[in-house]
Amino acid sequence: MNLHKCILTRNDCYTSGRTITPRGVMVHSTGANNPTLRRYVQPDDGLLGDNRYDNDWNRPGTGACVHAFIGELADGSVATYQTLPWNWRGWHAASGPNGSANNTHISFEICEDGLDDPVYFAKVYKEAAELTAYLCKLYDLDPEADGVVICHSEGHTRGIASNHGDVMHWFPRHGKNMDDFRAEVARLIKNQSGKDELDMTKEELVSCAGTGDNPSGWAREHTEYCKQKGIFAGDGAGNYGWQQPITREAVATIVHRALEVAGLADSIPDA
Repeated sequence: MNLHKCILTRNDCYTSGRTITPRGVMVHSTGANNPTLRRYVQPDDGLLGDNRYDNDWNRPGTGACVHAFIGELADGSVATYQTLPWNWRGWHAASGPNGSANNTHISFEICEDGLDDPVYFAKVYKEAAELTAYLCKLYDLDPEADGVVICHSEGHTRGIASNHGDVMHWFPRHGKNMDDFRAEVARLIKNQSGKDELDMTKEELVSCAGTGDNPSGWAREHTEYCKQKGIFAGDGAGNYGWQQPITREAVATIVHRALEVAGLADSIPDA
């Protein structure tokens, strides 16, 4: 699995801050002929490529958010990008008469192409199975237990999701269904080489690297907080210098502002 992390901190789902106890994984696909990750995941980390249309999901007002996307990087290789903390409550399933999978399931979207390319399908299917196996191991879930690993269309049948057909409009074109997918996830978990591979992925998770004035993925939540609270001031033009060196006087200013935000600025004893 080629797993990266780029949390969509500007998406309303992320800023709502609600969490869940994951009890399953829901598989989605995007419903659009665009296999590129940059369509949904930004900012560019040097691998994604830039979204020149500014219609990615890292913005307020999107109305939806999943925990990860699987698709193509700028060089055409396939990768997974984590876009929400795994225990965040995603906005991916809507609801049905029996509730909502948003409250129970981690979700990911597979970026669709024209649905007829067997090479692309094989790559994203493999990536999706490995991601699901990783998540099942992480939360001690049995992928073959009833209702644990399901797709959006199965969620609708169960009354916990809106009426979407993914992924059963795509998988059968390539001789696969969700039973095959669940069996593959179980095989990865049980197979010794699969265990080693998944354990290695967990330890070697790559974070979305900062470029220019963009903070790195692992720091984005904290930098956004410091911006909102006024702890770290910009230059008036929207630049915060996240990738720049810092002086002692700037450190002193930041520490003092942080203490002020916490209401502790006047309680620190003199040296």
